[in-house]
Amino acid sequence: MGTVRKTITVTDQQDKWIKAQIEGGDFANDSEYIRDLIRRDQARSSEIDSIRAELIKGEQSGESQPFDGGRFKEKMAAKHASKVR
Repeated sequence: MGTVRKTITVTDQQDKWIKAQIEGGDFANDSEYIRDLIRRDQARSSEIDSIRAELIKGEQSGESQPFDGGRFKEKMAAKHASKVR
């Protein structure tokens, strides 16, 4: 995997935060910390995309059905009671 050198500008407060993360021992340098932030943002974005896709799938699955919470609890209690015996 190739690398590209980037120059960024951060505020004094942000610089202090980055230095604190490095001094905490979690990261060796600024670049390592920033790459970790990017990886986490990429993972979060991927999770959001997955959730959106599932929401669309749910919306397209048709009309919702009425839900009887009491009946559901009865079914689950009966189902799990038979497994305990």
